[in-house]
Amino acid sequence: MVKRMLIDASHAEETRVVVANGTRLEEFDFETSTKKQLKGNFYLAKVMRVEPSLQAAFVEYGGNRHGFLPFGEIHPDYYQIPVADREALFAEQQAAVADDSDDDTESAGDSKAASGSRGDSISDSNTPEEA
Repeated sequence: MVKRMLIDASHAEETRVVVANGTRLEEFDFETSTKKQLKGNFYLAKVMRVEPSLQAAFVEYGGNRHGFLPFGEIHPDYYQIPVADREALFAEQQAAVADDSDDDTESAGDSKAASGSRGDSISDSNTPEEA
């Protein structure tokens, strides 16, 4: 089958593009002079959440703008993370987990010490030896 791209720019305010494979329509995009589409452009974004059930990631690319990135639109080469980068990410994640657990144990230790000291003072005043 012959794949063709048809571009209709006969109107100054709108351009339409169609990709056809034989008689089958595969893609349709349009751009107006008042609102340009962002599809097809490159942006630096931060992955905010991965949703496996949708096979996609929700991304934030600045200026309080959010997007939706299907896994199928990510080139397979980007799944190949170099070993050094992978180890650095793993070490960073482990450090964050360790910091979180240290914070939890410190706050739990502080509350135990505080309750223990109160308990000791109460038990000291109620001992029969001192009474």
